[in-house]
Amino acid sequence: MRLASALLLLAVAALPLGACGDKTSSDDTPTLRFSAIPGEKATKLKEKFSLFGDYLAKELGVPVEYVAAADYPASVSMFANGDIQLAWFGGLTGVQARTKVAGAHAIAQGAEDPEYFSYFIAHKDSGIEPSDDFPAALAGKRFTFGSPSSTSGRLMPEHFIRGATGKSPEDFFGHPNVYSNAHDKTAKNVESMASDAGALSYKTYDKMVANGELDPKVCRVVWKTPFYADYNFTAHPALEEMYGEGFTEKLKAAILRYADKD
Repeated sequence: MRLASALLLLAVAALPLGACGDKTSSDDTPTLRFSAIPGEKATKLKEKFSLFGDYLAKELGVPVEYVAAADYPASVSMFANGDIQLAWFGGLTGVQARTKVAGAHAIAQGAEDPEYFSYFIAHKDSGIEPSDDFPAALAGKRFTFGSPSSTSGRLMPEHFIRGATGKSPEDFFGHPNVYSNAHDKTAKNVESMASDAGALSYKTYDKMVANGELDPKVCRVVWKTPFYADYNFTAHPALEEMYGEGFTEKLKAAILRYADKD
């Protein structure tokens, strides 16, 4: 019995510190994983949202990790499966995600997002001129949307096309829908005249022009759509289970305090 007791004491002494009793180290805190719909280049998104993740980690005192999404549906699937607990969605993907996850809700938007809009753009040699009204000259042209799940790159542009023409995009343009899967790719398709025209987020177009990545004299804005609601941060109900009651409100407050425009 004495030998057994001695061996037991030795075994306990050999355990790493903290292996017994309640753990209080930061290693025990689950990681908050978040993602964003890939509306622009993956490298730009990673740079932007990794900085945002660092900010959230500091503000909330929990580990935070940005997880890239392969495409728009993948971001919704990750959220529905619980692989991420926060996502920067568009209007459409946000609705899809909240429909799949009971208790999920949008907690924040950018100042511009309740009154968002799209640009319809066209190559200078397409024969399509800028207009305050929907440009009927788009009929029969080679037209490019963004992602099929994009609010500003497909859903709302299609809505306005149908409203203005009484036709589906396929009937109005005379070809099956073409998707670039990203706003910046739509702009470049039009600039290179791989397409005559396209629809995309106004913010992406304006940023590309401001950064010298797009020539507005070649790739011109020919129409600005009416306003609609778009991007939002949607929170998963699992956050309350992971970090305790009231955490989602803390997260919301931290997001709304964020002031780094870069």
